Amino acid sequence: MKGKLRKGVLLAGGNGTRLHPLTIGVSKHLLPVYDKPMIYYSLSLLMLADVREILVITCPKNQANFKDLLGDGSQWGIQLNYAIQDEPNGIAEALIIAEDFLDGAPSCLVLGDNLLYGHSLTMHLKKAGAQTEGATILACHVTNPSAYGVVDLDGNDKPITITEKPSKTTSHNAVPGIYFYDETAPRKAASLTRSSRGELEITDLNRIYLEQNQLDVCLLNQGFTWFDTGTHASLNEASDFIKAVEKRMGLKIGCPEEIAYLKRWVTAEAIIANMQTNLNSDYNKYLQYMVNQNPDNHQ
Repeated sequence: MKGKLRKGVLLAGGNGTRLHPLTIGVSKHLLPVYDKPMIYYSLSLLMLADVREILVITCPKNQANFKDLLGDGSQWGIQLNYAIQDEPNGIAEALIIAEDFLDGAPSCLVLGDNLLYGHSLTMHLKKAGAQTEGATILACHVTNPSAYGVVDLDGNDKPITITEKPSKTTSHNAVPGIYFYDETAPRKAASLTRSSRGELEITDLNRIYLEQNQLDVCLLNQGFTWFDTGTHASLNEASDFIKAVEKRMGLKIGCPEEIAYLKRWVTAEAIIANMQTNLNSDYNKYLQYMVNQNPDNHQ
């Protein structure tokens, strides 16, 4: 339905098998990436895109832990809802699970193990979110494109083909795990057939939009960094990156409280009240500093 606000779908299911044994007792999306749980970074992408009503999809055994961590989202001025993905049946299944929640609204689907950082990231997210028809995906240069979904572009940066984990490709434009869709996405996802992996592939959904000439690509320049934090090596690399940037800049990356405060979704008083039980943590000391540095945002 036209005119509805875009809603978010945050997929944090799966078994995290590439991270065993770390994920035997805990979801990978709850593992630390330096000073924050992994899921904070993907949640922050939705918040930066001005998405405030979000469905968090988890596997059955981990949902209680996510609710303990994230609550209902009111501490960040957002609304969090929860749903179950019983089995890891593919990324595109998230849109089918979310159909009732979306209720005809456009969506932004984000994978819970993705971390994106770049100077103009908010601008790109808002531009993609402003599209009212079709789908918009991002594209980021990588050295190992065969590990990801890859989009080939023509001379005008228009998509030509999109392929999942190609064995051979001339393109190095990988597709990060954030996708903007119009209201038809759940219906399109339901029309997909399972791949050889037994999954409903998000690349197949994107290909439908491409074949209908309704797929746009937002090309991120070389000033962007993207981590798929699904392996031990990439998890450590992401933590080292966050640590280095935060130490150099004196700012936090993927901090929901800061995003909510600067957007005036929450008051300084609300942030301070939520800090009272953990005043000694470096994270909360930063929140106090952030509030003091931005007094004009006090409501």
